[in-house]
Amino acid sequence: MRETVYGNWHRHAAILPSAYVSVIDRVGGTPLIIPPAGDMTKILDSIDGLVVSGGPDLCPDNYGEEPESMTVEFYPDQDATEMSLIREAMARDMPFFGVCRGMQILSVMHGGSLHQHLDTTPGHEGHGGFDGVETEHGVTAKEGSLLESLMGTSITVNSTHHQGVADAGDLTVTAIAEHDGLIEAVERQDLRFCLGVQWHPERAGHDVLYSALVEAARG
Repeated sequence: MRETVYGNWHRHAAILPSAYVSVIDRVGGTPLIIPPAGDMTKILDSIDGLVVSGGPDLCPDNYGEEPESMTVEFYPDQDATEMSLIREAMARDMPFFGVCRGMQILSVMHGGSLHQHLDTTPGHEGHGGFDGVETEHGVTAKEGSLLESLMGTSITVNSTHHQGVADAGDLTVTAIAEHDGLIEAVERQDLRFCLGVQWHPERAGHDVLYSALVEAARG
C-alpha cells in the first residue's frame, strides 16, 4: 500500500495495475486481488492459483543487505504478506506465477539475492528500461523447461525494472537475457506449476503464460 491518486484524492491505497485483472479474465480465470494486510493465507482456501505481481523493490533485509542509493521504495509489510502467501502456496503445491518483483521475491525466498541497481552492476549496465521507461530485448529459454514448452526457446520480452536476480538460490534458472545474461526466468520443477519471469507478460501479449496458470489451477 502506498500514496496514490484515487479519484480526486491523494490517498494511501492498495493498488494493482488493471492489466493483471484483464489478462486473467481474458484467459478464462476469475481474478481476486489480495491486499497486503498481514497473514492472508486463509484466502488460499478459496482460490486455485496465485500470481504475485510486479511492484516496488524488495526490502534488502530479506537477503542480508543494506539498501543502496537507488533502493528507495520498499514496503516490509507487503514483503511479509507476499512471502507468507508464497510459502503456503508452495506447501500446497498450488500453481504459482511470479512476475517481475514476484520472481525476485520467489528467488530470495529460495536462498537467492538481487542486484539492487542494474545500471551500477558490472556487466548489466544499460540492461533495459526502468523508472517508467520500457524497452525490449531477447531471452533464451532452457530446453525442456516449462517456459520453453509454452513459448519456445527464443522470446522477445519487455524490460522495465532496475533490479534483477543475482542468484536464484535453489530454483532452476530457465531463461537468461541474450545481451547480458541476466536471469529472466526461474522454476521449481518439483512442483506442478511454479514459474517466475522478470518481464511483464500481461503487457507483452504473452497471455499463454497466464492461460497455462489457469489451466494448471483447474487441474
